[in-house]
Amino acid sequence: MTARPRIAIAGFQHETNTFAPFGASYDDFVRADGWPEMTTGAAILEVFPPLAIPIGGFINAARSTYDFVPLIWCAAEPCSFVADDAFERVATVICDGIAAAGGLDAIYLDLHGAMVVQSFEDGEGELLRRIREVTGPDMPIIVSLDMHANVTEAMVALSDGIALYRTYPHIDMIETGQRAFALLQQRLAHGKPLAKALRKAPFLVPLAAQGTDFEPCKSLYAGLPAGAKGAVANIDFATGFPPADIRECGPALVAYGTDETAVAAAADQHFARLLAAENRFELPMLAASEAVGRAARDGRKGAPIVLADIQDNPGAGGTSDTIGLLKAMVDGGLRDSVLGLLWDPETAKAAHDAGIGAEIDVRLGGRYGYDPAPYAARVRVEALSDGAFTCHGPILGGVAVDLGPMARLRILDEKSDVHVAVASIRYQCLDQDLLRAVGIEPKEQSVVALKSTIHFRADFAPIAREIIMVESPGANFSRNEQVTYKNLRPGVRKTPTGLAAA
Repeated sequence: MTARPRIAIAGFQHETNTFAPFGASYDDFVRADGWPEMTTGAAILEVFPPLAIPIGGFINAARSTYDFVPLIWCAAEPCSFVADDAFERVATVICDGIAAAGGLDAIYLDLHGAMVVQSFEDGEGELLRRIREVTGPDMPIIVSLDMHANVTEAMVALSDGIALYRTYPHIDMIETGQRAFALLQQRLAHGKPLAKALRKAPFLVPLAAQGTDFEPCKSLYAGLPAGAKGAVANIDFATGFPPADIRECGPALVAYGTDETAVAAAADQHFARLLAAENRFELPMLAASEAVGRAARDGRKGAPIVLADIQDNPGAGGTSDTIGLLKAMVDGGLRDSVLGLLWDPETAKAAHDAGIGAEIDVRLGGRYGYDPAPYAARVRVEALSDGAFTCHGPILGGVAVDLGPMARLRILDEKSDVHVAVASIRYQCLDQDLLRAVGIEPKEQSVVALKSTIHFRADFAPIAREIIMVESPGANFSRNEQVTYKNLRPGVRKTPTGLAAA
């Protein structure tokens, strides 16, 4: 009997906003939040196949014909620099596991592509460098990356193939894992490294302009080949993660195949499409007061207006505790309205201590300098939750989240009726079940304000009468041109010409 090929698999995920006020420790990678806790060994083969995560898609695609050496999978919510200690400990598990695995035919890595470590601008590139020290240059290594990856020369040089998400909201993570497996099969069938091409764009694109439900990304991604086409095995775009002050920040294109000339030509063709789209990027934001005014006029139960607090998105390093939009909602007299999720463990604890029905004075959010002070308010505790439940939306379908003690608070104000969903663990509000956990049914509201940039659209757009992007302070800035970059390579425009003209 012929032995089945053996693949070492691992995941190490972090999206690093170098402008955010706090970073990621080892403990942040250990604990569960909106994603599973740090998982090692054989448990990986049980935890991830049911989940909409790339490594799950890869395992399901490969398990009938390949044997796995599962090492570790971990992730931490986006924030600033990953601590050296965290990187060293996880990288050591991966590298030591590969060294101890014996005969391997390939390695698959479920990475993000925008990790910045205290001592390394390119976390993924450094991890790949260390793995190559163990394996040498010939071991096939295939990587899946987030669409927001800042793809670097090292990532491309040190791997054999990269597959990237093609949707934002990210609803194709399973498919990306499957495409990574298809790329691995093509690499193994070829018997030697594939030809590869990397093209880097000369401009940055704010996250809020990167959605694939609207132009120009909708057409850019729709125009990518679905699978191998002749001598070209795969072509993918990364839109980049602009709140990362590193040299190689920004959009990129990667292409792979069996013929160098064909791969280069395909890369040039699709890269030209990206460059031609530069003046089509748009970022229609309204000030908080203006957005609230429109919502007050047009929102109604059954078809709520969704206000996206895009610059305080914890999924991009935001603190999820800014109170600019919340104050505008109360001051604007909104009724039948909710904001979530506000990260405030102190207030969540106070609510649990007081109990349902209690009226208490609180200081909501505003603790990281994006607001003059926390929001002092008297609130009624309407509902409580332990924060442990399962989400069912398009992105988190089947994922058991644990956000610690949660509370639904009603701001006691004669002119308005605004509720706040408070959580003890910082997490992006991208699934309706995150609000239902504290008894809020989103479609029954007139206005739903969400601390998210794009991901919320997957679950909330179907119930929304209108979506309004709100310009309120936060760490996930959308006006790149107003930010000082110290490490970005010379000649890169901080915003597309289309946005600059606007």
